[in-house]
Amino acid sequence: MSERMPTLFIGHGSPVNAIEDNEFTQGWRDIAGKIPMPDAILCVSAHWYVPSTMVGVMEQPRTIHDFGGFPREMYKLQYPAPGAPDLAAKISESLKEYSIGSDKSWGLDHGTWSVLKQMYPQADIPTIQLSIDYSKHPQFHYDLGDKLHFLREQGVLIIGSGNLVHNLGAVNWSEQNSVYGWAKEFEDKILEALYANDDSVLTNLEKMNHLAKQAHPYLDHYLPLLYARGAANGNSELNVFNQKIIMGSVSMTCFKFG
Repeated sequence: MSERMPTLFIGHGSPVNAIEDNEFTQGWRDIAGKIPMPDAILCVSAHWYVPSTMVGVMEQPRTIHDFGGFPREMYKLQYPAPGAPDLAAKISESLKEYSIGSDKSWGLDHGTWSVLKQMYPQADIPTIQLSIDYSKHPQFHYDLGDKLHFLREQGVLIIGSGNLVHNLGAVNWSEQNSVYGWAKEFEDKILEALYANDDSVLTNLEKMNHLAKQAHPYLDHYLPLLYARGAANGNSELNVFNQKIIMGSVSMTCFKFG
């Protein structure tokens, strides 16, 4: 019988983290060693941000190099994890009300493989991605995450991969350890809500007005958090790791729920 899995939100940052040994990649490796070995992985990555909800059904998902301007070696990296078509079918069948489409073209983008290459370098765990429908309200994504919680009892590790603060337009490229006040304020508010189990804060960012817009001009890197938190299904056990904001406006903070 499979062990009950926690859920994770990973602040993934730069694709180069796939090949670097730093404080963040060490944190990813450490958490992988502390949780049960998953039978399969379902990742919701900020980088599959489309106007519909789809799940990858390929037997062998391709490694997507969805970035530009990086060292040549980055484009040669592969993460040849097998797919999990049966798991994808189970998700679509169990959540018929969400009309989840089947995708055979996307594969694994860097929000998934740059993290998993550090956590599970053997690339031998079946892995699929679920897209983020940008046309939906945050509550939709939280609720969908909640509906996925049954997979945790079946040995599936659900990972949301994004960044708790992500404003590339405001990045301070010259000061790695700089932190903007508004970035810290936003992160603190989300952390306060998580510790208080007040998930209504997470799904109603409009109440933060300009602060939320500064932290997330687009919600692509925020919404994966709602899948991880939703799939925790009310479990209030929270472990925060890699808690750090870099370059002013990118948070590498990660969470384990459950």
